[in-house]
Amino acid sequence: MNAPFSGGCACGAIRYTSEQEPLAMLNCHCSDCQLSSGAPFASGVVVRSGSLQVSGTRKTYNVTASSGRLVTRSFCPDCGTPLFTSSAANPKLMSIRFPSLDDTTDFKPMLDIYTASAQQWVCLDATIPQFPGSPQ
Repeated sequence: MNAPFSGGCACGAIRYTSEQEPLAMLNCHCSDCQLSSGAPFASGVVVRSGSLQVSGTRKTYNVTASSGRLVTRSFCPDCGTPLFTSSAANPKLMSIRFPSLDDTTDFKPMLDIYTASAQQWVCLDATIPQFPGSPQ
């Protein structure tokens, strides 16, 4: 995926732009991502936290990840669109939820993480690396 790229929530109240290319694109199969996305996994674009310019006021909530560390999830308080995830495990990085991208055509997952929690009926792509937990 080339920079710059942009996106936002469904109602347009929150917009973001990144001038830097993503560090990674991934699918996370952890139970928390399943719950927060309402889907069998959450797909995201990983960027440096400081590389994102965000307009609009997002709402956040914290959960304890399987690592025991705090994870912060951000969403639009008006329409509920999930937008960003950051973790105390690596505060310099954040993940942008794939569906919020303006142009999703360049999104190509590079890895699947927390596959130990993947639903049995999910077809994992055998051509990309898979990690039962978080890659080190």
